[in-house]
Amino acid sequence: MADNNTLDRNETQDMISSAKVEGTAVYGRDGEKIGSIHHLMLGKRDGKVRHAVVSYGGFLGMGEDYFPLPWNELTYDEERSGYVVQRDADQLRGGPHYARDHEPVWDRAYEAQVTGYYA
Repeated sequence: MADNNTLDRNETQDMISSAKVEGTAVYGRDGEKIGSIHHLMLGKRDGKVRHAVVSYGGFLGMGEDYFPLPWNELTYDEERSGYVVQRDADQLRGGPHYARDHEPVWDRAYEAQVTGYYA
């Protein structure tokens, strides 16, 4: 993320475009890169980010899986220019996830499954 003197048009000191968040690295509590943010899930009515879907594994976008994480699990680390989750890769792999061509129905039951795993 740019410092206060070099903010670009897609961010302010307190906000950033979702386009800049997508692709940002995600690190585990051990400092290892787990993956990167593929996309965000927002509440239709309140506009708040509820989940970050993290891509993990694969090569050049092939064979990777997607792991939805509650947004409050992620903390931005300016030194790494990425997000940190207080989990490791094994915990992430054990959680709800899906393959690129098998996206789940994001209904209340699925959201409860994701949220419940990380509670």
